[in-house]
Amino acid sequence: MTKNLTAAHSGTFKIGGDLSVNRLGFGAMRVTGEGIWGDPSDLQGALETLRLLPELGVNFIDTADSYGPAVSEELLRQALHPYDEVVIATKGGLTRTGPNAWHAVGRPEYLKQQAHLSRRRLGVERIDLWQLHRIDPKVPRDEQFGAIRELIDEGVIRHAGLSEVSVEEIQAAQQVFPVATVQNLYNLVNRKSEAVVTYCAAEGIGFIPWYPLAAGGLARPGSVLAEVATRLSASPSQVALAWVLRRSPVMLPIPGTGKAKHLRENVAAAELTLSDEDFQALDEVGRQEWAKEA
Repeated sequence: MTKNLTAAHSGTFKIGGDLSVNRLGFGAMRVTGEGIWGDPSDLQGALETLRLLPELGVNFIDTADSYGPAVSEELLRQALHPYDEVVIATKGGLTRTGPNAWHAVGRPEYLKQQAHLSRRRLGVERIDLWQLHRIDPKVPRDEQFGAIRELIDEGVIRHAGLSEVSVEEIQAAQQVFPVATVQNLYNLVNRKSEAVVTYCAAEGIGFIPWYPLAAGGLARPGSVLAEVATRLSASPSQVALAWVLRRSPVMLPIPGTGKAKHLRENVAAAELTLSDEDFQALDEVGRQEWAKEA
């Protein structure tokens, strides 16, 4: 791999059909404290990592009002505002009561309030991409989708997405507003969202896999993943990320870190080229690993 690291090697995708980003993005959850609560233990390191993103061609950053809470959005503004060509996507719909504690709140007035607060913290007139962090089962989903439609109509947000949803839920939301992205857990060894990935590809919806570096038991020495990584002079996690990028042209992985060293390692995965044989071999063992868990 070359020293000219850039996420541009991952290719581009147009969110909502008009907002072009490099496919390898960044998840800004880890620039907070332990348990995704409070300030990071190394504030300067976190800011250094965020400021490095544009230099490495990472122009798609995913955050949420609940990361900290508010800490991630505030640090992004401190490090990168004005954002120029960088697209900041955020999420709302989860409230926090302590470290590692997350609770869905989908009342329309709450969702709209949080979008306005995110816009203020990020320092933008309009949020490029706002995502419903979870559909709240205590609130009729059409009421939640209706609040998103209002945010679009009022110019608070440009595009809207969903997180941790099924194909049926995406289709229900599409009756109310254009679904630009879907953010679900997905990686080489967690395939519960295969049908969602396929649907998003058919619909031109960006699929944002969170936890994209995971490789489970496939990272052990002697595995297919380890063999491919050795041959490509890469780490198993870099190969796992390259596999995710290769899986579909709508894939927008967002590996996150608070350390510049790890960020550079993740961006280097965009330069990896998997052969058809390697991709298929990894796909097969990944599905086998998932079958053990499912």
